[in-house]
Amino acid sequence: MKKLFRTIVILSLTIIIGFTSTEAFAGNKDRAGQAGANELLINPWAASAGWANAGMASVKGVDAMWGNVAGISFVNTMDIDFSYTNWLSGSETNIYSCGALVRISESMVLGLNVMSMNFGEIDKTTVENPDGGIGTYKPSLMNINVAVAKSFSNSIHGGILLKIISESIADMKGSGVAIDAGIQYVTGITDNVHFGITLKNIGPTMKFSGDGLDMSAIFEGMTSSLTVVNRADEFELPTQLCIAAAYDFNFKNNSRLSLAFNFNSNAFSKDQFIAGIEGSFRDILVLRGGYTFEKGIFKDIEDADCTNVHKGLSLGASVQAPLNDKGLKVCIDYAYRNTAHWNGTHSIGARILF
Repeated sequence: MKKLFRTIVILSLTIIIGFTSTEAFAGNKDRAGQAGANELLINPWAASAGWANAGMASVKGVDAMWGNVAGISFVNTMDIDFSYTNWLSGSETNIYSCGALVRISESMVLGLNVMSMNFGEIDKTTVENPDGGIGTYKPSLMNINVAVAKSFSNSIHGGILLKIISESIADMKGSGVAIDAGIQYVTGITDNVHFGITLKNIGPTMKFSGDGLDMSAIFEGMTSSLTVVNRADEFELPTQLCIAAAYDFNFKNNSRLSLAFNFNSNAFSKDQFIAGIEGSFRDILVLRGGYTFEKGIFKDIEDADCTNVHKGLSLGASVQAPLNDKGLKVCIDYAYRNTAHWNGTHSIGARILF
């Protein structure tokens, strides 16, 4: 049986790496801005964002639906998570997320989560009214994710996630689908060594449609206007490959210190190296920190080589309160991500673990 599990993992890794070598690694920084649906790369969950998403190899719970879907297989009975993110504080952009996991068998877990971005009201403008004053509109970005994960053994865990993508304004919309696949491998005397690999946002191209692409014009020699339909070009999704490792130093009284490293290969932007540290004290107070490095991250935001408004540093904390001796627990999470020109990105979340 163990040989079968190893075969499954080897085949899965071969497929992921083989696909990535022809797709994801084909991209580079020169393709930045050519993909759409970049909200798929935003982590809305406070716990994992607090150490810069470094824990892809060991992430668990609802956070794993964004990080590495294989991690949802560790849920006991049920997890429920709510999160609010003030994205680029001062930009009036907010992200609301909720998700739930439920164990359906000894080895399988199902998950569902919804993420919605709110940009507030934006003034409508036209050629005749460039200063607005003719009303407002509200852009809408929403992702609905459905996941399933399975524990093939005590060491090998895998999962797959389906994303339904919806983007719209008053007179134009686009929709699409994408798939994530991930594997986590746990080893060590106390299961304190973690490895993970996940391929994210694999799917067909998206395209916008609607009345917003139409334009009325009067052509030379005509007395009445005609409606001209502009065709929107298709765009690709921001494919990403993550390879991660983590090591736990376990101490007495349920205390732990974890070191994690994550490499992100982005098809439409620069590659990233992420390092993080997380300390848990008696499984009640958890402190986190992480740093994301990419080329140009130390330069001024106005420099052409700096293409990320986030400046790399992430900090976070969680307070966990066990409610009984059967595993029921309530957690409050907070994360801060440093940014340029804005007042940081702040996330706060609440989790209930059964």
